[in-house]
Amino acid sequence: MIDILQWTTLGVCALLAVFRIPSALRGENRLMFGIFLLMTLAILLSMEAPYVTVDQALGGTNIANLALRFVIFGVILLIGLRVARGFGAGRALSWIAGKPGVTALAMACAAVVVTFLLMDTQGSSAGLKAIAAKDARNAALVEVYGAFGRLYPCYIAVVLLPTMIRTVRSRLPALIRLAAVFLSLGAVGLVLSLSSPVIPPGMGFIRFIVNYTAVLCYVLGLAAVWADKLRAQARRRNPLPSSESSPSPRNEAS
Repeated sequence: MIDILQWTTLGVCALLAVFRIPSALRGENRLMFGIFLLMTLAILLSMEAPYVTVDQALGGTNIANLALRFVIFGVILLIGLRVARGFGAGRALSWIAGKPGVTALAMACAAVVVTFLLMDTQGSSAGLKAIAAKDARNAALVEVYGAFGRLYPCYIAVVLLPTMIRTVRSRLPALIRLAAVFLSLGAVGLVLSLSSPVIPPGMGFIRFIVNYTAVLCYVLGLAAVWADKLRAQARRRNPLPSSESSPSPRNEAS
């Protein structure tokens, strides 16, 4: 199940990144191409074989895991900015790009770096499982490190969730409401990831299911917004009678 989720999410992200290459080369919204590319990188670094290969090249001290945290922070920040702008959520945008958001990001970055430096990180280990197994101190630090790494993505999820719920209940085009459904599910998944420390070790697979489902929902949500933009562009090229046209929201997020 975990392998299926990993490879499915990786495949979807990589495919969307490839599809965005032509528009990125034309200079059209390269940020979305960057989001899908970084999400692909994040998923690769969360898989054992690519992670160990990359980390060994960096010295075998799990620097790749710290890099993964920063990639995730960057991706969630860019998603938050594009979604807030695309759905016209001015208040959410101020909480992401304004002083509260900058403070939250800075604190999250500082917390993961300090906690990482306190651990004995020698020996490449995907998910830091081998690091946690060294002793009780490292086990506790790995849990704290993971919790700090989840806080900022959860912050962005909570900020965006009210806007997504309002969009689902609106009368906007079906694709936009579908995008809001997926983005809402992704946000809920990120919030649920905060419960990871209380999940029994024997049920650790639940963590992977929640995390990868959340990522996949975000990807599908962004893809639905992009599809709506393509639909709107097609209608502009081939306009329908006014009686058949329907309103469309801002599509900056595409």
